[in-house]
Amino acid sequence: MKKILIFISLIFVIVFIDQYSKSYVSENFRLHESVSVIDGFFNLTYVQNKGAAFGFGGKFHDVIRVGLFKVLPVLACVWLLVLLLRSFRGPLLMTWAYTLILGGAVGNIIDRIRLDYVVDFFDFYYGRNHFATFNVADSAITLAAGLIIIDFIINKKQEQEEVAEKAT
Repeated sequence: MKKILIFISLIFVIVFIDQYSKSYVSENFRLHESVSVIDGFFNLTYVQNKGAAFGFGGKFHDVIRVGLFKVLPVLACVWLLVLLLRSFRGPLLMTWAYTLILGGAVGNIIDRIRLDYVVDFFDFYYGRNHFATFNVADSAITLAAGLIIIDFIINKKQEQEEVAEKAT
């Protein structure tokens, strides 16, 4: 039970930091205003993203956007909560991944339901080449994706070792 509370608390911490940072940017920046943090590499830039990653679907009809960006993510969060609870019986790496995904997803869902867009502000670039602007929630989800890839690699290696052991 203590373990579950730690991971549930982490979800709340992610959501709090995400929402606080988005609120700060929304209240202190004009839309598309950009402030250099590391010249030539990193800005804080206020963007409103009505779509998914890289703005995909931002111009879809409102009915489709509601389904894709409000209803579906809520259902996905319920499914992720089930996966998180089940993950306590397995590798801890997946528990961390599901926790990070769920925290990030909830942070972005709050924006979509409350504002009808997600506030993004981390703007990394080199020269004129900009990476898609993102936020704390997106960072948590991306970190989780990395953990899932690591878990996949570990599992593949273990499978190969088991096959090699059976062959000898």
